[in-house]
Amino acid sequence: MKKIVAFAGSDSKTSINKQLATYAASLVKNADITILDLNDYELPLYSVNKEAEIGIPENAHAFLKEVQSADGIILSLAEHNGVYSTAFKNVFDWMSRIDGKLWADIPMLLMATSPGVRGGGTVLEIAKGRFPFMGGNIVAAYSLPSFNDNFQSGKITNETFREKLEEEVKKLNKAIDQA
Repeated sequence: MKKIVAFAGSDSKTSINKQLATYAASLVKNADITILDLNDYELPLYSVNKEAEIGIPENAHAFLKEVQSADGIILSLAEHNGVYSTAFKNVFDWMSRIDGKLWADIPMLLMATSPGVRGGGTVLEIAKGRFPFMGGNIVAAYSLPSFNDNFQSGKITNETFREKLEEEVKKLNKAIDQA
């Protein structure tokens, strides 16, 4: 059975991106799903000085191990001022110190959502441009605009947006099966 790791690039306890990632993971058939939460992997703010002082924290190793043990990754990025959230960027930076190709060419469904009409489109484009340099194998991408209008009771309510996500999940499944 394939293993899917899903998480949000957010540490918000009510993260809309975690809700979207969890929903997307539920669409993957015949899979063992692990939902990660950045809050469970608390890390000091990355700096070369901190790394020299304390080394690489165990939580960075543990998070990377979870990611790299997967057959597929579902990641929904929060957009803060047009870029990654600080919480995600910090985990990302620590993991990259362990392995520069941290995504390990594992098939990935990369997503974003926001309350606005752009649905986190800016951070999604940044990640699509950056992640391949870090071993990112982005096989599908998805943006859900106006989260509060289109996602309720744990699912996407807009039929067009729901069908588009289902298509992207199928792309992820296909890539995992071919890997």
